[in-house]
Amino acid sequence: MEANADRPAPVDHEQVIDLALSADRAVVWALDFEDDKLTWHDGFQDLLGAPAERVEAIVTELIEPLKTAARTADLWQDLDLERPYRSAPGHYRWIRFRARTTKNGLLGIATDVTDRHDERRELADLADRYRLLVELSPDLIGVHQDGVLVYANPMLARFAGATTSADLLGKPITDFVADESIPEMLDRIASLTDPGASTEPSEAILTFTDGTKVPMEVVSVRTTWEGTTAYQVILRDLSAQKAAQSSLRYQAALVEHVSDAIIGTDADGRVTSWNPAAESIYGLPRAVARGRRVGELVGAPLEPAEILRAGGVIQASHRASDGSALEVRVSAAEMNGGYVLVCADETARRQAERQYSTVVASLDEGVLVIGPDGMVISANPAAERILGVPEAAMKGSAPREWPLYDEAGNRLSPSQYPSAQVRRTGVPQVGRVMRAQRRDGRTVWVSMSCRAMHPENISASSFVLSFSDITERRAIGERLEHDATHDPLTGLANRTLVLDRLTGVLGETRIAVLFIDLDKFKVINDSLGHTVGDRVLRIAGERLRRAVRGSDLVGRLGGDEFVVLAFDTPGPSSVKALTEHLRESLTRPITVDGRRLHVDASIGIVVAEPGDERGADDLVRDADVAMYQAKTLGRGRFEFFDVQLRERVQRRLRLEQDLRDAVRLDKLWAAYQPVVDLRSNRTVAVEGLLRWTHPAHGAVSPTEFIPLAEESDLINLLGTYVLKETTRELAKRRAEGIEVDLKINLSTRQLDDPGFVSAVAEALEQTGLPPKALCLEITESALMRDSHAADDALSALRGIGVRLAIDDFGTGYSSLAQLQRLTLDTLKIDRSFVTGLGTSSDAAAIVTSIIAMAHAVELTVVAEGVENATQLELLRDLGCDQAQGFYLGKPLPAEELWGIEE
Repeated sequence: MEANADRPAPVDHEQVIDLALSADRAVVWALDFEDDKLTWHDGFQDLLGAPAERVEAIVTELIEPLKTAARTADLWQDLDLERPYRSAPGHYRWIRFRARTTKNGLLGIATDVTDRHDERRELADLADRYRLLVELSPDLIGVHQDGVLVYANPMLARFAGATTSADLLGKPITDFVADESIPEMLDRIASLTDPGASTEPSEAILTFTDGTKVPMEVVSVRTTWEGTTAYQVILRDLSAQKAAQSSLRYQAALVEHVSDAIIGTDADGRVTSWNPAAESIYGLPRAVARGRRVGELVGAPLEPAEILRAGGVIQASHRASDGSALEVRVSAAEMNGGYVLVCADETARRQAERQYSTVVASLDEGVLVIGPDGMVISANPAAERILGVPEAAMKGSAPREWPLYDEAGNRLSPSQYPSAQVRRTGVPQVGRVMRAQRRDGRTVWVSMSCRAMHPENISASSFVLSFSDITERRAIGERLEHDATHDPLTGLANRTLVLDRLTGVLGETRIAVLFIDLDKFKVINDSLGHTVGDRVLRIAGERLRRAVRGSDLVGRLGGDEFVVLAFDTPGPSSVKALTEHLRESLTRPITVDGRRLHVDASIGIVVAEPGDERGADDLVRDADVAMYQAKTLGRGRFEFFDVQLRERVQRRLRLEQDLRDAVRLDKLWAAYQPVVDLRSNRTVAVEGLLRWTHPAHGAVSPTEFIPLAEESDLINLLGTYVLKETTRELAKRRAEGIEVDLKINLSTRQLDDPGFVSAVAEALEQTGLPPKALCLEITESALMRDSHAADDALSALRGIGVRLAIDDFGTGYSSLAQLQRLTLDTLKIDRSFVTGLGTSSDAAAIVTSIIAMAHAVELTVVAEGVENATQLELLRDLGCDQAQGFYLGKPLPAEELWGIEE
């Protein structure tokens, strides 16, 4: 790059004139992009305050941003740049470069704008100082324009409860002024007619968001905000000033209204002031008292100077003008060359103290007063009785002479005694339960409290130690606590204690939980009464307790259910051995009132290893599930819990609930299986069977849901549904000319239902099905029960003309005589015997015998479970009357069954 101050490059004079017109004192310069040559007119050296040889380097550096911008700018575009230049240490000049892009480069002028920058900086510094004064001012300062707040300093924002000043902006100024102060505020603003005018300080009430009203001293100043008239308000909180004024008035009123007599005297003891309380206490008006010696007025010698020498406070006996005695505490102080006497009438308090002493003496609660030195000052009679020590012996002794023990039996150190702790911390001790040892060696449980009589001065305070004898109450509490966690009948742990103990050791060691249910206990309870049943439970519980280790826990959960918690069990084999030992203990005969009774137990076992995440309730529940499985499999046995077992039980529970919903929502349906006469090969009857299609599981086998219904109260509902549905369907088919009879299975619980017979009669009457067309099938085991209710039901059913059948014959223990007694119509051979026909000679012999026995008492014989032609032919040859089975026809819906037959 070249520079030349003598021969500037040719330029367009019009362009130079345009640039020069915008500058006061300028140096013209040009930059040619083709040869990167910088030229300028005279004056750059003075403008920069730099030597001539440095002008080129300085200017080149300063206009570098213009060069960069010009290479991408449009032709004839104006560019403007201001940059600082350090002309001397600590001194800077600001140079403004204005340029216009030309065809070959830049043409521009340079001017010194340092003064303008200095003015701007000074103005900014001034504004900053003013802003800081306003921002940091302890006064509340705001600016409002057109009735709206446009500025608030931090103190105003904080006083108004805002997080920042911005939270207040835009709000009407009247939001912050109490209603009673708004008219005066508007008058003040209207009086400010000239810029800069201000009001005299005046008082206004401001109100804030929380409803607080604060008195303020207010000065308003007319100003401008963003070029428009505005008003600046300076507010000063008057609360403290008004509080001080109020305090002075209060102190003056206090002297007039205080309950103590306040008497002013001169140096000779003559009264100069006599407040209303003095008038009231001594019965003398102020006018009478003034100028007289104070001793004459109070009825006793009273020298203020002597009181001061005695420490400033004395107890004295005065007399009122009527001669009544007064107990007075007199305080004296010097003031203004005389004295101020405060005479507090303690007559009532002294009487109350005497009464209080009488009350304390009559309390059942022991009370000791302990002095600041830790020694007993006084003791009431109850304290003598509880501790077994006379008051004379206790006075002057220290509480540490009576040994105290905490609830765990640990002896307390003297520093742990209630009085010592209150003396050390100042915190009252309330209701601490501890055991005290009497002088005669006996111990007594006490509830002890201790408080400082003067907590504001603990070091010089006495202490009141009170205590109640709770020995009897504690004994009752311990009994109640035991009762709350133990079974009242057996004395064993109850469910609460079992779960607490189990929860306390979960995850730490191996635990075996044994859930025990007594088999056949209900029979004992129902037949021999609850008294015998309770004795059996107590004996069983005691046997279980003796059969386990001392570290194990035996509990009764209710009814005939017990639980054993065996801790730290070595493994499954030891748990099994323990279980067998428990069953052996329970199965030994129990003798009650001369009767030898026998019980057994079904036991469910769950073993929790360390780290097992199940809770106590979960473990007991799982053991219960295992016990239920043991009962299901035949009672008198034990089962270990596994996850599949829980899932099966949970499925049963879900199915039971779903079955209830199915009954309620009418989601069950009846299927019909043909019963064929073996002589005519004609369908003479159908057996009505209940079916359930589950919305999630599909078809549920009757072998699964019928037992669920038997165990709950659902079986009667299911039986009623089948009765109504099948009798209606059969009546309809018979009306269409299809002469078939109906066979329905009955459960044991239906026979015990007192409303069952009437339900059958009602169904027959409503559908029109002839009673003889209905055959009710009862299992052999149900018929053999010794149940008067079942016998009555069967007799009633026979009475209305319904036919009866014995089902699953051969699986029970019925005899020919019993068959004659029950007056049955039909006998059904159990499928287990039919299955063996053709493959077992024993099966054929049994079937032959059953048929012969049934025919001997004129019963129709039906074989169920016929699966093939061989079985069918053998039954026909043996003289069987009727048969049913999959070979003859599967159970089908009515529409499908009779559609096929048609």
